[in-house]
Amino acid sequence: MSEDANNDFEAEARGERTGLTRELLDFLVENKKWWLAPIVVSILLLGLLVLLSGTAAAPFIYTLF
Repeated sequence: MSEDANNDFEAEARGERTGLTRELLDFLVENKKWWLAPIVVSILLLGLLVLLSGTAAAPFIYTLF
């Protein structure tokens, strides 16, 4: 590994850590994969629905369907 590549790697390692959401958004923007956005939103909404189905909000969610 060259010295420049090693320094770049170390600089990235010391850099600010980003979260999963930011990483996904950066991926979508950089690679122009905007067609993935509706899929990701659908999966997140389905996950939210599953989480809320076990709470006191469940009777209100069932009336929507």
